[in-house]
Amino acid sequence: MADTEVQPGLRIALFGGTFDPVHNAHLTIAREAAVRFRLDRVLFVTAGNPPHKAPGTTTSFEHRHRMVELACAADSRFVASRLEQGPGKSYSIDTIEQVRKTLAAGDDLFFLIGADAFAEIGAWFRSDEVIKAAGFIVVSRPGYDYPVPAGARVHRLETLALPVSSSRIREGFQNGACIQDAPEAVVAYARANGLYSPR
Repeated sequence: MADTEVQPGLRIALFGGTFDPVHNAHLTIAREAAVRFRLDRVLFVTAGNPPHKAPGTTTSFEHRHRMVELACAADSRFVASRLEQGPGKSYSIDTIEQVRKTLAAGDDLFFLIGADAFAEIGAWFRSDEVIKAAGFIVVSRPGYDYPVPAGARVHRLETLALPVSSSRIREGFQNGACIQDAPEAVVAYARANGLYSPR
C-alpha cells in the first residue's frame, strides 16, 4: 500500500449493559454486529451504577466486570471496558464523550443497542446529545418497527430472537439448574464465587 493512500479509520461499537451476568446472546449479537458492520472493536461497557436499577440490586461491579472479561476472551474484537466504573450514575453520554476523546478524526463510533431500549432514547439523560454523538446499531427481530428520533443515524441489525435473559440465568443458578446460556468460564466463576446461590 502506498504511503499516500488514506488508511480507513477504526470502527468501534459501545455495547453497554448491567451484564449480571453476561450471556451467550450478548456475545452472539456482538459477533453479528461486528461481521455485518465491519467493526474492529466492540467495547463491552459494564455499567457501574445504572440509572434504571435501584442501588444494591445488582451484583458488585468487580464480579460483573470479571465475568465480562472472561466472556470477551472468546473473540479478539471484544474488549471489556471499565469506562463506567465508579460511584456515580452511569450515563451513556458520559461514556460516549470519554471514548470520543480517544478517537482519531476518521474513526467511526457506534452504539449497539436493542430496539426496546432505543425506543426509549428520548427519555435518556441529555438524549439530544446522545443521538448526535454516535451512530446506532439497533438490534431487533426482522420487520420490527420502532420510532427513530430526528437526526439519529440508525443501522438495523435484524436477527432471530434469542430467548436468553440475565434474570432467567440468575433463576437457574438459584434453582440449581444446569446453565447452558452463558459461557462455561462465566458459569464457573459465578459458582466459585457464590454469586447467584441456590435458594
